[in-house]
Amino acid sequence: MDVLILSIAAGGGHMRAAQAVRDYMAKHNRDIGVEIVDWFKYINPVVDKVVIGSYMGTLKASPALYGKLYDMAEKEESLSDISLTINRLLALRMESLITNKKPGIVLCTHPFPLEVVCYLKKKRRLDFRIISLLTDFSPHSFWLREGVDYYVVPNEDLIYEMKWKGVPEERVLPFGIPIDERFTSDYDKGSARKDLGLKNKTTLLLMGGSLGMGKLKEVFTGLFRSSLDIQLIAVCGNNKKLKVSLEAVASSSPGRAVVFGYTDEVPRLMAASDLLVTKPGGLTVSEAMTMGLPIAIISPIPGQERQNARYLINSGMAVEFKRGDYLEGMISQLMANPIRLSHMREIAALKAKPGATGDLCRFIASLL
Repeated sequence: MDVLILSIAAGGGHMRAAQAVRDYMAKHNRDIGVEIVDWFKYINPVVDKVVIGSYMGTLKASPALYGKLYDMAEKEESLSDISLTINRLLALRMESLITNKKPGIVLCTHPFPLEVVCYLKKKRRLDFRIISLLTDFSPHSFWLREGVDYYVVPNEDLIYEMKWKGVPEERVLPFGIPIDERFTSDYDKGSARKDLGLKNKTTLLLMGGSLGMGKLKEVFTGLFRSSLDIQLIAVCGNNKKLKVSLEAVASSSPGRAVVFGYTDEVPRLMAASDLLVTKPGGLTVSEAMTMGLPIAIISPIPGQERQNARYLINSGMAVEFKRGDYLEGMISQLMANPIRLSHMREIAALKAKPGATGDLCRFIASLL
């Protein structure tokens, strides 16, 4: 085993980044063996269900509490001590995995397995390189661990904060977040719309992440019933209840909207669209930036998504719609301002890293 990728299937983005690396290697570097391990599932399927279930439950029921815990984990030593104690208990499972796979490189796309593997490497003095792959636009302290050889960050803007947090610049690689190669393909907007059964007019893509979270139903219903001359694409992820609900709304005016559950056709959906209305998950944002799609942020989860939103807005490539805003008027104003939309696209193109996956994989190959 050359490369062991450790991830967790919470939210979807961490695993998508891992899969992008694996798929690129399988296509371009077939002599390099890559395997993805879902860390919680490897520990125990029951642990996976309990931990992921608790995590998702907290996000849905009390996002403010999650945000508070996120901020506390950045500052409070007591939470770090608890985390370290848990990782000592999990080190035996990690040692079994490392002994079995014998990787030359361990790539972590989630901070939970990263902390365990760094602890194990130091304790056992094991000889393999560790790469920490940040999947958001802010370097939370959970990503920064003793024993990490290299940090892959979304772009050059994060180098300064990484240095401020004590990471030597030569260990920070601004390759970008790995995404599926299909997001770098050329698509014809008119053809993409035709394939979806849509007209060739202003199209908004609404996404709520892999769980279909946020105010997606509220936003979809408001825009669908508005007087705006637009059409909608909605992606509900694995939220089947939301999909049924949106389909019921859309049925009142056939041809004005298409509704998807989980789909792997997001590159084509983005190609067909003029504006992405979404929660600001790191992977979704990176995909949109690569495709030059302006972003309107809704319902960011307190914590990493709020940090992502702050970065995007401060950079000038996104706007945010908050609950209570007059959505129809804001969308109308934005879509009627081609200069602003063009500016958002230009900044996205400037900050995007379309070659992220290839750059990282070539770097990994050079280390091996």
